[in-house]
Amino acid sequence: MTLLQVLSEETTTSGLASLYKITSKIGWRLVIDMAAVFILVRGIYYPTYKHRELFFTFFIFNLIIFLISFLLNKVDLSMGAAFGLFAVFSMLRYRTEDISIKDMTYLFLTIAIGLVSAVTKIKDAEDNYEYLFLAGINVVILIITFLLESKHIMRKESTNIVLYENIELIKADKSTELMSDLSTRAGVKVHRYTIQKIDLLRDVAQIKIYFYDDV
Repeated sequence: MTLLQVLSEETTTSGLASLYKITSKIGWRLVIDMAAVFILVRGIYYPTYKHRELFFTFFIFNLIIFLISFLLNKVDLSMGAAFGLFAVFSMLRYRTEDISIKDMTYLFLTIAIGLVSAVTKIKDAEDNYEYLFLAGINVVILIITFLLESKHIMRKESTNIVLYENIELIKADKSTELMSDLSTRAGVKVHRYTIQKIDLLRDVAQIKIYFYDDV
């Protein structure tokens, strides 16, 4: 066997080893990332809000952020990586329709989990400990989100917007009567309200009512 053949075999073996190491690293990180997002979306978000139309957005945003962040994290030009991440996050401004604050919060969480899963690392630590640390961070995020969404810390408050035609009760001294009438008509126990708009031409008001789900 010639020296050239030996060098060629060593180069091929080294290349395969490097490819396996990179594939294994991104694979485990991707598994941790997707598991965390699945628990967040399917286990916390959906049972609370019953919305399925944003599932695709949550998972795709998370996956794209993870892949871009992982690749940019391997680039030595930190300034270029920073501009790349800024460009990715700026895409949030270009949406075709308005979504609620809670939906935007969950979208940000899916992006944050993808970013954390892609770039988090411990210096001079073995891969196993690094993956455990990464999984631990995601578990902490999920636990805090679950507790905030549950009734263990605070009561969950819901809102609704109604058009109210009894314009005579839209007065400061009749707030108690107005709240009682809103509760009767809406079928929920309204504990507060805000008058958003009054149309004197049609004698109607747009009122945002607040009530607890467990009442």
